[in-house]
Amino acid sequence: MKFKEALKLMQEGKKVKFPSWGGYWYWDKDKQTVMMHCKDEKVLDIRETQTVEYTLTNVISDEWILADEENTPVLGGVATFNFGEAIKYLKRGLKVARKGWNGKGQYIELATNISYKNSEKEEINAEHKDIGNKAIAFVGTSSVQLGWLASQADMLAEDWMFSE
Repeated sequence: MKFKEALKLMQEGKKVKFPSWGGYWYWDKDKQTVMMHCKDEKVLDIRETQTVEYTLTNVISDEWILADEENTPVLGGVATFNFGEAIKYLKRGLKVARKGWNGKGQYIELATNISYKNSEKEEINAEHKDIGNKAIAFVGTSSVQLGWLASQADMLAEDWMFSE
């Protein structure tokens, strides 16, 4: 939803958030302002934000959802997001996984500084002119698969989440 609708819902007593957020925003009737309940349990008045550009970017977004006990970590839930967001978080160095994956502890992460030994036992740096020296690594229950490829189900899923 757009922020205009999210603001109206906040003023009606609801909590809102972005899908990947651990916290939420709500309306404080006494202060007549938006309060930000952060993932670290801090509560900040939106007027005190230290990251103005990030906050304003959120305000113009149309990705707002209602925050509840299922989708918000500070309320006891798990934040989930789509594959596009998962890729964005991988590029930032975070580990992500599908909520629907069967194996416990499975996740993907961005592997860097990739090299291999050729048949002459020379170590070759796998530098690619377009992507550099990176690949997605799937860390499974028994080993690591370098160069993991997402299935269509993975790409269309909305149950991506952060992995510890």
